[in-house]
Amino acid sequence: MLVKDLDFEGKISKMDLIALLKEEAQQIHMNDFIKTCSFLRKSMEHVHPKFKEEYIKMYVEGFLKGYRDVKNDKTTYEGFVNNEKLEEAIILLEQQEKLMEEEFGKGNPSFKPYMILSLYTTFVMDEPVHPEGTPFPGGLTVRKNGKIYYCPVKANNENNPLAVCGFCIAEQEPDM
Repeated sequence: MLVKDLDFEGKISKMDLIALLKEEAQQIHMNDFIKTCSFLRKSMEHVHPKFKEEYIKMYVEGFLKGYRDVKNDKTTYEGFVNNEKLEEAIILLEQQEKLMEEEFGKGNPSFKPYMILSLYTTFVMDEPVHPEGTPFPGGLTVRKNGKIYYCPVKANNENNPLAVCGFCIAEQEPDM
């Protein structure tokens, strides 16, 4: 069973979701990471050169670490996911996958690391997709205040078809 085949009518526990994410992670190979990184590099064509290489390095390391974390996670997670938000996230990720297929060809599994990590951090870990401390232009970073994560660029990217800001738990950084 794949994550996109979940039954959204019933309750979905975090443990059910992570079991499916682990199953999907087993289907990923190093070649998929290389293709994902190529897609990532292309998607950052418009990023200022000062930040571009740092971002690419951070994302590549994040994908590899996240993949390892998902596969090795033995934590018992309590509770259920928000079915409506999870379904919306999967629809968005499917749309992004179609964009990637246009770039790299149909049936290309290299989108899976991105999908797995995005769903894992958001719906299992209750953390933002970009980890705390992720740098953005202007010296801004994703930060946490109490139990709330703040992102300085969320509002600017919520309608970006290649961004996951629409379902990320981080809130827009308030104006200072």
